[in-house]
Amino acid sequence: MRFRDQNIVFKNGAKGQNFEISTANPLNYFHVISRSAELPKLTIDGKLFLPPTDRRKVDGKLPLVMVVPGSLGVAPSHVKHAETLVDDGFAAIVLDSFGARDVTSTVANQTQFSFAASAYDVLAAWQVLAEHPEINASRIGAQGHSRGGSAVLTAATRRFADAVVGAGAGFRSVLAAYPWSGHQFIDPSVDETEIRVIMGDADEWCSPMQVQGHCQAIRLSGGRATMRLIGGAHHSFDRGTGIENVAEASVSPAAPTAYIANDGAFIHPLTGVADSKLTDRDLMIYALKAGYGRKGAKIGSRDGDDDLFKTDMLTFWRRTLR
Repeated sequence: MRFRDQNIVFKNGAKGQNFEISTANPLNYFHVISRSAELPKLTIDGKLFLPPTDRRKVDGKLPLVMVVPGSLGVAPSHVKHAETLVDDGFAAIVLDSFGARDVTSTVANQTQFSFAASAYDVLAAWQVLAEHPEINASRIGAQGHSRGGSAVLTAATRRFADAVVGAGAGFRSVLAAYPWSGHQFIDPSVDETEIRVIMGDADEWCSPMQVQGHCQAIRLSGGRATMRLIGGAHHSFDRGTGIENVAEASVSPAAPTAYIANDGAFIHPLTGVADSKLTDRDLMIYALKAGYGRKGAKIGSRDGDDDLFKTDMLTFWRRTLR
């Protein structure tokens, strides 16, 4: 069942409203930044939850957090995060990039649609939500998990965001949970968007060291970026389910970073040359041939991990959006 076909009502009475978003299916970042007129279009969806009157903490328009799932698609934990946020007075939307593309999971193959498409979806959703009569357009944040964490980091990067939503427009703040930072712009500037990363040092899907470097690059470009590393925590440590091995997962956390030129072209790690024709798949094949890929990786929570995440999440959103 697609996420849009599920009837979700929170304990506080907030009911999910299906929300359609016009987006695109770019081949790569170059397609977005330098060939935007050629982008194939499609419509994705999500569920918007507005807090009941007795839960609202601000007068007037509401701050909103966009929850962006990872490679397994929308999970109960993402809906739970949205409920926690709505209980605290935020509007929340859970984005579904998979259903409209007829994708159920990307854990075995991350190239079923591009990482640029994931980030484009996030910004396309921002554009629609910024026009919503009950949402404060200046107080919209994006919270991404795993692949979704990568998407919100790219959506905050001005070289990409300016091409989609216009100069200076976009998110007030971004929370990236255990993101993959294998794609990074040479110019990582995020201007005024505040970045928060939280991940475990036992993550087998994504490299904490690569993400540390990404955060430092943002800081050196003048941005605000903090990273909290949790000792012993695994990937998806906020799920609230026991730690398990996902046998079909195809991961290569130690592969070299693929940098992105100002025009959106990938710079191949071996040649150092920007090539507008390179795609995610090309770089994945390079990583596999170079011996970085492997099958199987763990996800899940230890006792207390999900509560730790909840506390960090609420602290960040209360400070930056309210």
